[in-house]
Amino acid sequence: MPTATPRDPYDVLGVERDASEQEIKKAFRRLARELHPDVNAHDPRAEDKFKEAAEAYEILSEPQRRATYDRYGHEGLRSGGWAPNFDAFSSISDLFDAFFGGASPFSARGSARAPGGDVAVGVEIDLIDAARGVTVRPSIDVVERCDRCHGNAAEPGTPIETCRRCDGTGQLQSVTRTPFGQMVRAVTCDACHGAGRLPKEPCHECRGAGRRAVRTTVDVEIPAGIADGQRIRVGGRGHAGEAGSPPGDLYVLVKVRDDERFVREGDDLIAVLDVPAPLAALGTTMPVPTLDGERTVEVPAGAQPGAVITLRGQGMPSLRGRRRGDLRAVVDVVVPRHLSAEQRELFQRLADTLSEENLRTQESMFSKLRRALRTHAA
Repeated sequence: MPTATPRDPYDVLGVERDASEQEIKKAFRRLARELHPDVNAHDPRAEDKFKEAAEAYEILSEPQRRATYDRYGHEGLRSGGWAPNFDAFSSISDLFDAFFGGASPFSARGSARAPGGDVAVGVEIDLIDAARGVTVRPSIDVVERCDRCHGNAAEPGTPIETCRRCDGTGQLQSVTRTPFGQMVRAVTCDACHGAGRLPKEPCHECRGAGRRAVRTTVDVEIPAGIADGQRIRVGGRGHAGEAGSPPGDLYVLVKVRDDERFVREGDDLIAVLDVPAPLAALGTTMPVPTLDGERTVEVPAGAQPGAVITLRGQGMPSLRGRRRGDLRAVVDVVVPRHLSAEQRELFQRLADTLSEENLRTQESMFSKLRRALRTHAA
């Protein structure tokens, strides 16, 4: 639909003013690929954009009309009696039919048979399964090829005949008058739905559909290193297509359950190491959980809250290689509470002996504040 002030057709198609007929045609087909309804259903303005591109192509593809525009612009075309008229088309699909004879301008597939739809299912696994890889067996409701007729829609032992309505072509042709002249339009045969053949006796199991709905399970390999929210595509395990066309795909959305021992950050794992204050001051050894069991780490004397002890290669495996991430044990200094009288006396004696040398740190005040805020946020 043209606007009040039509755009320059050269700008619409993105070509130079001296562009050849082939360049103009190529530019229009490129825009058609972008605006085709099969890939552009999310854009409510796709039809208007295609009409604008079609108008530009109609102007520039006809030499005399192009010459008129080059000399006089849109006013010259209107004064000469030319105006685009797309009212004959009910949808953007009809527009494509008029320009491209009913086929997608960029698809090599000429068949009108619809491919099978995709199926999506969610699964939940533990972090340890995500680290090692696991096979899951989700149940799905899917349309499969009928086992009785093997998808040909005919009762076994009965013939399949050529469709009389379309003479076996699977398509019907009609001639329509359009602003571009008479256009031959091909549509899917409403009798055989594009198959070109019809069973003399429809299959009793699927009632001539060639497909039936079933509930089944699928073995899905979850690779080691997968993260929460990622999905796996299993080709050809979606709904069966019509009349022998390809099936759709199965998409498995993976949810990794939280593990109270770890927080995942990319391929790294983070664990909290609770160290009593006296042991943090003296230094000690502490057990740390890993995916392969507990490991003992050295906590250096004077360890401060937030100090990190790194265990190389003890994190999650990478999906893209053999390398594993690291395990980072973050020290949390635990201050004792509910002290007995004897413990309080011991701590008091220790406090009386502490000097500035014992309490001095190389950390700035701002670093301390940032660390405190991070700890509070966590």
